[in-house]
Amino acid sequence: MNKRRLGLLTGTHAVNDLYQGLVPALLPFMVLERGYSYTAAAGLMLAATGLSSVVQPLFGLYADRHPRSWLVPTGFLVAALGVVLAGLSQSYLLTWIAIALCGLGIAAYHPPATVAARAAGGASQKAMSVFSVGGTIGASFAPVLAATAVGGGSLSRSYLLGVPAVVMGVVWLLASTGRAGSAAAAASAAARKAGAAVAKPPNDWRAFGWLVATIVGWSIPYVTVLSMLSLRITRDLHGTAFQGAAALTAFTAAGAVGTLLGGWLGDRIGRMGTIRAGYLLALPALAGLVLAPSAGWALACTALLGMSMFLPFAAQVTLAQDYLPRNPATASGITLGLALSVGGLVSPLFGMLSDARGLGVTLTAVLCVLCVATVLALRLRNRSMQPMGADVEGAAA
Repeated sequence: MNKRRLGLLTGTHAVNDLYQGLVPALLPFMVLERGYSYTAAAGLMLAATGLSSVVQPLFGLYADRHPRSWLVPTGFLVAALGVVLAGLSQSYLLTWIAIALCGLGIAAYHPPATVAARAAGGASQKAMSVFSVGGTIGASFAPVLAATAVGGGSLSRSYLLGVPAVVMGVVWLLASTGRAGSAAAAASAAARKAGAAVAKPPNDWRAFGWLVATIVGWSIPYVTVLSMLSLRITRDLHGTAFQGAAALTAFTAAGAVGTLLGGWLGDRIGRMGTIRAGYLLALPALAGLVLAPSAGWALACTALLGMSMFLPFAAQVTLAQDYLPRNPATASGITLGLALSVGGLVSPLFGMLSDARGLGVTLTAVLCVLCVATVLALRLRNRSMQPMGADVEGAAA
């Protein structure tokens, strides 16, 4: 494991996902200051998330065919530029274009950065979990940064939001052009030549398809619970607004803990055991949330649900890369982008179901979806970790 390289990539992930979190964090300020409607705000979210999810596999294809390390800093710098321009733009059209630019930057970052993190971590599942949690930490700081920089009707100060990206860009440049960076570049070139001479095993698209279906079945319950958890506690269980907010915080924090725990378990019991344990533990946790008689009980089930749903996260990313050893960046782009976005695309349907039948029926429906995902997870088979060219490159770096 190259801890220095992994630490640098984790830092870039925190900065990149900071801008991913800044988009929804800025929407309330735009609604208040510019008078945007809820439909207009939803259109901005579509520009950020929908476009990013669709084009992310395309960036993965490009990164597989033309490995370029500059895609990592370019991604988070373009994302920062989009957020800054969105805050400074006066027309809705220019704001929408700027938010779409932010989404493109985020999409460009993830496939090459995930492959580089896998290379830096070697065969360790814990390394991928650390890299993943870096993004969670960055996104969690987005509301605080937005309120500090543009709070009180001051979207004109949006240029301050670009500071983290500029600082991380300088750090990346210094790490790449220093003595160690020059040595790594020379070793990288040699590693590419050596890696090109090694025949990689064929892609297993059938197994990868089953994994994508499993992740889609995970994504739908995750997004639905995230969007309806607070309402479930405050309206159905008569909890306080504080308890509703605490449940969301517990769900997110437990997810970060689960990601790290999943990486630790993956190194000890294997990633397939970690994946299956996560899905099997999530079922009773979600069932407990559906049947919870009180807000306190729901809070306990929420913490268990967040932890168990994120146990398989790092293992699924590395498994996807091993299913497609010839296209690891494409595998990362599909699993982290397109498959995870399905939950957001179908969330309006569950919103309609909630309006018609109530939140309890909706959560029962997503519990059924999670049951299907669990069955698919139990069908998944491991594939031994293949030495990719990037692995050699990362070790040399």
